[in-house]
Amino acid sequence: MNNNSVEILHKHGVHITAHRLAVLRAVAGRPHCTADDIAKQIRTEIGAISRQAVYDALGILAEKGIIRRIQPARSPALYEDRVGDNHHHLICRACGKTVDVDCSVGDAPCLTPADTSGYQIDEAEVIFWGTCPECLATSRGSAQD
Repeated sequence: MNNNSVEILHKHGVHITAHRLAVLRAVAGRPHCTADDIAKQIRTEIGAISRQAVYDALGILAEKGIIRRIQPARSPALYEDRVGDNHHHLICRACGKTVDVDCSVGDAPCLTPADTSGYQIDEAEVIFWGTCPECLATSRGSAQD
């Protein structure tokens, strides 16, 4: 992954640093995680890293399109390395588990608003909310007790 990460950063014109490589590895290893989760993972891997360094790395990686930042309502931002395709997300209201779901409609933006107000639409970000199978099983088990 390290050589691939170096190539990805180089291809996007991003200065290669140990922090950026560690952030990219953390996001790739655990998609849909928060900045705090990423910082904890990196600290176990390379030791000390400031929260600001993590946010700075996430910002440049998202800005360059290397990772994707999603911001579910009433939730902290989540980061993933699946970029450049037309996918959406399912989020469990109970535990917060987030999974990718391919768009069933087709090419981006996959949805068209009734009125574009003159905008040229290139992306639709869709988040489906519900309850994951694990939480459903737990709630059903509790209801039977």
